[in-house]
Amino acid sequence: MWAWGCVERVAAGFLGGPLAAGGRWNTAVAVGVTAAAGLVLVAIVVSSRRGGLKSPWWRRRRKAPLTAQEWCDLFTPQGKLQDGGVKLLKKVRSGGIEPSIRAQVWPFLLGVYSLDSSEAQRDVVKAQNRKGYLLLRKHCLRKLAYIMEESKQSTKTVKVNHEGSNSSEKGDESGCVSPFESEDVLENSGMGEATTEEGIPCLSTEQEVQDDTSETKPEQMNGNQSSSSSSDEEGSERSVVTQVEASHKNLASVCESSFEDGQESIPRYSNTGGNMDDVVLSKAARPVKSARATEDFETWQRIIRLDAVRANDEWISYSPSQAAVSKERAIESAKAVFLKDYDHLEPYRIHHASRLVAILEAYAIYDQEIGYCQGMSDLLAPLLAVLEDDDEAFWCFAGFMRKARHNFRLDEVGIRRQLNMVARIIKYKDFHLYRHLEMLQAEDCFFVYRMVVVMFRRELTFEQTLCLWEVMWADQAANRAEIANSSWRKLQLGAPPTDDLLLYAIAASVLQKRKLIIESYNSMDEIIRECNSMAGQLDIWKLLDDAHDLVVTLHDRIE
Repeated sequence: MWAWGCVERVAAGFLGGPLAAGGRWNTAVAVGVTAAAGLVLVAIVVSSRRGGLKSPWWRRRRKAPLTAQEWCDLFTPQGKLQDGGVKLLKKVRSGGIEPSIRAQVWPFLLGVYSLDSSEAQRDVVKAQNRKGYLLLRKHCLRKLAYIMEESKQSTKTVKVNHEGSNSSEKGDESGCVSPFESEDVLENSGMGEATTEEGIPCLSTEQEVQDDTSETKPEQMNGNQSSSSSSDEEGSERSVVTQVEASHKNLASVCESSFEDGQESIPRYSNTGGNMDDVVLSKAARPVKSARATEDFETWQRIIRLDAVRANDEWISYSPSQAAVSKERAIESAKAVFLKDYDHLEPYRIHHASRLVAILEAYAIYDQEIGYCQGMSDLLAPLLAVLEDDDEAFWCFAGFMRKARHNFRLDEVGIRRQLNMVARIIKYKDFHLYRHLEMLQAEDCFFVYRMVVVMFRRELTFEQTLCLWEVMWADQAANRAEIANSSWRKLQLGAPPTDDLLLYAIAASVLQKRKLIIESYNSMDEIIRECNSMAGQLDIWKLLDDAHDLVVTLHDRIE
């Protein structure tokens, strides 16, 4: 209580003289001094509680978002960020990004482009990434053709057996019957036109098996080849991927070149990260192997399509060009990915669903350990609203998923680790609340499961989601660039960046409801309903300010 002692001594200094001389007590002076003393005490306590580090998200300190002019001023004539990206991350972390330049900034935050790259280097990476995504999409189409061929072969076998049983003397009407007709298979699978003009499947079984079992790894694409392969598409309004999948006619040409494309390495997720510009991989960086087979990809495709057509339209105001897409173009994009059951959707939702299908299918090939799980479309949808080129959106999503992929592991190791971390934050910060959660058998913090999996996507508005993610990406980019321990503190940015800022924010949202939880709730189900009802009610900057407090006070104990 040394602080209060200091306050008392200060007050005695002001009032001691008159009191000692027997002067009359001045009520107004006494009230003023007492109020000032209280303010000083609060300031001292807050400063002590936060370790002297001021939050960049405090209401009076929060900066305006990064503007287009500020973004341009960050670069040298060679197109490199002037200070290795430190000022960029500081600005984004404290105020976010203007919507008009998000598409330019996000690739830096998500690791698609290095913070110290030049414009020429980024052009090379962009061409390599475009080619890599195109290979993944072609591989998806070949898998569709393979699945269709398997269905046709199965149908033929069943039909032959059925005819043989009808011509036999036994006349057993309960004999082998086709579980589905050929036309039904093609219609239900969405692959009725995945053949050449002569009706021959695009890819033989041997070619597909060879492609699935071959050793592949990410490697550097030849820059000259990338430039020549994409030169015809540079003048188009859309990306090269959109052109390739513009109509069913293009599918035949894709399939005819399947053998040639099979000789090229398809990009795969690797444990140590990087994009298409990786040159040499150590053993630790080899592509992640998965035991999942073609049947899993077929299941992923089905679930992806169901989630795509059910996606909401919150993004419309953030992408006027996509919202104004014509019906003809929307249907064309749906046919390109064999999307069905979209007749009830508006053109812009059909186009959006088609993009979700294309990119999520490509990611299922890229990261076969994860494939696709429900919830991934929630993470991709905001990116599609900002990024209009599918290849760029894919690689930004892949960068996002480097951290988020652990939310979708089948063994749920990543989810359990994060829920445990939220529980420890609450325990160390508010033991009384934690004890109440123990009484309700909710100390595992399962009630924030949805917040963790889709990263607050359903608890925040669309704009709030983008702001939170941008701050989170800035922290992660700072850690990737290893600037956290040097430049960060010198710039007085408050708490050090952390890869788990989201978890501190989730814990902060629970702590904001502590009184209600302790006094009113008697089961975990009630807490779950409370958490699910937070949508649209959270102040994102207040949430980040509280999260900053938790990082400052608990970072060393938690991480």
